[in-house]
Amino acid sequence: MLRPYFNAMTLVSIITPSYNQARYLEQTILSVLEQDHPRIEYIVVDGASTDGSVEIIKKYAGRLAYWESAKDHGQADAINKGFARVTGEVVAWLNSDDYYLPGTISAAVKVFEENPDVVLVYANMLAVDEKGQTFNTLTYKQLTLEDLLCFQIIGQPAVFMRRSALQKTSGLDLTFHFLLDHLLWIKIAKHGRILHVNHTWSAARYHAEAKNVAKAAEFGREAFRILETIAQDKDLAATLHKIDRRAHASAYRVDARYLLDGGLPGKALSAWFRALFIYPPVALKRMNIFVSSVLNLLGLGKLRDVVLQRRKRNLSG
Repeated sequence: MLRPYFNAMTLVSIITPSYNQARYLEQTILSVLEQDHPRIEYIVVDGASTDGSVEIIKKYAGRLAYWESAKDHGQADAINKGFARVTGEVVAWLNSDDYYLPGTISAAVKVFEENPDVVLVYANMLAVDEKGQTFNTLTYKQLTLEDLLCFQIIGQPAVFMRRSALQKTSGLDLTFHFLLDHLLWIKIAKHGRILHVNHTWSAARYHAEAKNVAKAAEFGREAFRILETIAQDKDLAATLHKIDRRAHASAYRVDARYLLDGGLPGKALSAWFRALFIYPPVALKRMNIFVSSVLNLLGLGKLRDVVLQRRKRNLSG
């Protein structure tokens, strides 16, 4: 097999789906346009925003490969529109409230150049608040396909894919709204190796309107749907079968974590106990969910805050 050739002239395609995030959108756009990599195909797909986002996009239209503002069927639909247009050898998307750190894209290209068998690369990322202040650094580890099937989550803003691997999938599933990225990573990982790079490439913004905060309790439902989807995939079903108990316990662990984030500690505790019953090691590794749920139910807010701060220092999976 010929070694794929990547160099400074490798075209990298970045997609930004946008909808009423004018407050953060310009920083997102500039974080892409100000990268030092010389060839970037930048596509912005806006869902008919009404908050001034379109004016911001028009400001940079001359530096975009393509942009549109039209009603769509949500984030996945917007990103898939971008996928249909990309021509770069490396592809990623960056949501309109997140941003890249300097040098990220050139660093990703270098990793692909040095690892021709890698289909997806991911790095660490910052967690920032509404004002852009960093409150955590999410440091990930090297994962396998089995780890992904057990919901070891990686930070989407720090992920880059080979377009050749992406094209072997059907893109993002429009019926998923919360773990849509994780399902795509699984689909890509069956076509080659994924690789973690121990550097920090991006920042994810956590704010009241972000779906990871506003609709946290709905994430767990999609974890179980992912397992149902994978069970129907002839290329992945056998792998899932080998780790079935761990995978299902992990789905309950995900459910517990997001129910807790969504302010439902009683339901979070119930989900944690389900994980404990199915595959104890999964639950016992996340005792912080149990402790925080109990403290919340007892009304011990200050102690709970301490526990939550410790949890933020852990991996987000």
